[in-house]
This record gives sequence, structure tokens and C-alpha cells, in this order.
Amino acid sequence: MFVERPVVKRTARAILLAPGDGRGRSVELILIKRTKPGQEPYWITPGGGVEPEVDRTVVDALHREVAEELGAEITDVVPAFVDTVSDPAETPGGVKVQHFFVCRLVSMNPRLRHGPEVDEPQGEYEIVRLPFTPQGVTSVEVVPPSLRSYLAANIEGIQALLAPDLS
Repeated sequence: MFVERPVVKRTARAILLAPGDGRGRSVELILIKRTKPGQEPYWITPGGGVEPEVDRTVVDALHREVAEELGAEITDVVPAFVDTVSDPAETPGGVKVQHFFVCRLVSMNPRLRHGPEVDEPQGEYEIVRLPFTPQGVTSVEVVPPSLRSYLAANIEGIQALLAPDLS
């Protein structure tokens, strides 16, 4: 029997691809290494919560969050993956839905970062670039684990989402 659970939070997250560094990396994935006091580091995609009073759409939230966390501008935003997880902290029986979009980096200037992650940090937020390969993606603890598995198994397919003949 299916029981519908209330969606208590939605997030927009970027599978953010950038040209490689010219030293053999053709494409890089931009992540944020999160280090919180007393916890092991983990790596997340840039993004965050959809704020209904601020964001008209989930994609608007994505652009806002990427600008806040990276000082970056993105283009070619394409839905790629959705992750739904229980969120009992918010509402017992409720779920959090994370929308992941593959997109291209247009520009990034970390000096333009702003928002709570910069103004009132809870630990460290380090911008990192990894080779967008199965080995690169699995070399760190990308969360959620379902995203890490999806990325590692679909490198070519994710890049194909940005192909010009899909628009």
C-alpha cells in the first residue's frame, strides 16, 4: 500500500561541470568540501533549499545558491537526478526532495561568495575540482551516496545531457 508522504523541503543542487585544467583533465566536477567540527569531511554539490518567498522556481533557487556558495554563474541547466529522503527532523513521515541539475560553469569568483555559508559558517566550505571520471567521483565521500553512485555510473550520459542536439 502506497502512503503519500508530505514534501517538507525541496533543494536545488548543481552537478556543475567545467572545462578541465589542461593537464589531462577534459572535464571537471566542482564540489564543496564540507568540514564540520568533530565530523569527517564530506563533499556536496553546490546548492541548497528552495525559498518559496524568494525563488519563483527550483531553477531560480539553483542560480541563487550557486551565486551565494561559489560566486558563480551557470548555464545550460538540465534536470538530471532526483533524490527523495525521509526528513523526520522537519516533519515525522515527511520527505526532502533534492533536485539535481547538470549545468556548465560560465564564471566563478569566490570573492563574490555571500550568504549564510560565508557570513556565519558552520565549519569550512572549500571549493574543489575533481576529474569528472568514475575514479574522480569515487575518490571522495560525495553525499548523498545515491548521487555518488549515479555520477560514477553515468559520466558519459551526464555529459550527453549538455549536448547541443538536446536543446
